Amino acid sequence: MTSPHRITGKARVAGVIGWPVTHTLSPALHNYWLAQYGIDGTYIPLSVTADHLAEVIRALPVMGLAGVSLTLPHKELVLPMLNSIDATATAIGAVNTVIVTPEGKLHGTNTDAYGFLANIRPHLTATNKAVVLGAGGAAKAVVYALAQAGFAEIVLLNRSLNKAQAIAASFPAAKAANWDYRDDALQNADLLVNATSLGMTGKDPLDIDIEALPTAALVTDIVYAPLTTELLARAQKRGNPTVDGLGMLLHQAVPSFEAWFGQKPEVTEALRNYILSGLA
Repeated sequence: MTSPHRITGKARVAGVIGWPVTHTLSPALHNYWLAQYGIDGTYIPLSVTADHLAEVIRALPVMGLAGVSLTLPHKELVLPMLNSIDATATAIGAVNTVIVTPEGKLHGTNTDAYGFLANIRPHLTATNKAVVLGAGGAAKAVVYALAQAGFAEIVLLNRSLNKAQAIAASFPAAKAANWDYRDDALQNADLLVNATSLGMTGKDPLDIDIEALPTAALVTDIVYAPLTTELLARAQKRGNPTVDGLGMLLHQAVPSFEAWFGQKPEVTEALRNYILSGLA
């Protein structure tokens, strides 16, 4: 990364909107790339409540921002506030990236599916059957990504079966199953994805027996705190390949950065180590 990183009055500005937003790693990530590529720009955190989201979104073109990332709880709330939404965001039902067009219009997209798939694709050896735990917004992005990757069967398990059924209904390859079936569902799977917050720091542990999972199956967790969750540790112990959730965060930022700043950035080991140093 080059140093120092100087910005001028012509700097392109983007940011992240959330409530709260103090936990986000996005400013460190995007500003790393801005410095690395010598781009005259900056990326800032914007703490915005749901009550003020609409007025802030409408103000983006007036303020000259190139766009924003959206985190909880705004990814679905923002949908009616935009001029256009692409097919990916429409299918997932959420927007995590807003781009201000040269005409001052607000365009929404979702890069979570891209980030998830880019993170696991180098480690995938088969695309026959995937098992996904959870039925929140992240799970829907995961199922969309797996459908795009050509998985023949996607089994979606959630404590609230109706939520899993609602997601599965949008994808021909997906089917919902009762949470009590989660252990047996792992038979013949090529991929296991934990798209819940279970196992995350401060959350309840993930209760699942992975003995039925083939040892060649890839196991991934979308959370990155802790970096090696208990699920990943158990999978590694029995010989399964694993991928942690930090890579999804890094990869999902690539299309957003390119749209705002005109440069497609690289996800490198140096970047990963830099972000990890901030988590230590």
